[in-house]
Amino acid sequence: MTAIRLIVGLGNPGPEHESDRHNAGFWFVDAVAREHGGSWRRERQFHGESARAKVGGTDVWLLKPGTYMNRSGQSVSALAKFYRIGAGEILVAHDELDLPPGTVKLKRGGGSGGHNGLKDITAAMGGPDYWRLRIGIGHPRDLYPGREVVDFVLQRPSRAERQAIDDRMPAALAIVPLLADGQWERAGQQLHTVPRAT
Repeated sequence: MTAIRLIVGLGNPGPEHESDRHNAGFWFVDAVAREHGGSWRRERQFHGESARAKVGGTDVWLLKPGTYMNRSGQSVSALAKFYRIGAGEILVAHDELDLPPGTVKLKRGGGSGGHNGLKDITAAMGGPDYWRLRIGIGHPRDLYPGREVVDFVLQRPSRAERQAIDDRMPAALAIVPLLADGQWERAGQQLHTVPRAT
């Protein structure tokens, strides 16, 4: 398996969106940057902020598109083309409606599930053959019946929901060194094995 060379976090720019559910991908790449010594720089040519992190002995690029969610592909494709990074070397971290808060899953390829950021990246990259880190935020039909999805994702989670997400973040961070070493299968097994309560 090819090692990871670029981790993209999806979200919307600006302080007014920092705590939105839709910014869960930003939360993850910010945590990766903190853990692996990445410093964010605004990069006009990449339409966002980028950082270079040292994961083990491997340099991994981090990216937060500054284009708003539905134009994320413009940013991802610009950096990927500049550094000649293939789709199979990219991990996109994003909020996932179909998983409850506190659940994180790793997968490669597949549809967008209605996620505008993924739709645009797939279009810009010429296909869906990149990896995804799906960070569960829950669905309004289960958590808040009657609330529209567009309103739900652009609001901050409840304290309990955010705590559930934050509690699972260390498990997601723990697989980054495996991804940088190309150990995708082992990373998935580790992430998807939830310790039993004692």
